[in-house]
Amino acid sequence: MQFADTNVLLYAISTHPQETAKAAIARELLDRTDIAISTQVLQEFYVQATRPTRVDPLSHQQAAALVEAFARFAIQDITLPIVRASLELKSRYGLSYWDCAIVEAARTIGCDVVLSEDMSDGQDLDGIRVTNPFA
Repeated sequence: MQFADTNVLLYAISTHPQETAKAAIARELLDRTDIAISTQVLQEFYVQATRPTRVDPLSHQQAAALVEAFARFAIQDITLPIVRASLELKSRYGLSYWDCAIVEAARTIGCDVVLSEDMSDGQDLDGIRVTNPFA
C-alpha cells in the first residue's frame, strides 16, 4: 500500500492547462486499490480545493462530495501517538510538522512509500520512502 499526499488529490481535480500531465498521473494513481490517505489529507484537500484564490475552485458541495468519494481508500485518523511521532520526526529531520504527520500516518497504516511532490524525492524517513510521482 502507498500513501497519497494531498497534492495527488488536488492534481486529480485540476483543470489547469499547465497541469494536464500531472492530473493524468494523479487520476491513474487514484484508480488503484492500494492507496491510503489520512484525515489530514482529506482536510487539506477540502481547504485547498475550495480556496477562492485557486484557479479552478470547487464549491463546498463539490469538495464535500469528493471527500466522501475519497473515503473508499484506507484512511488513517490522526491520533495523539501520530502527533507525538510527528513531533519527534520533525525534531530529527527538520521537515514541516504537516509533512511529518503525513509520514507518520503512512507508517501507522502500514505504508512504506509516500507519494508526494512536496517532500524530497527518494528521501528515506526512518523506513518511509518519499516518491514524487510527478517527477
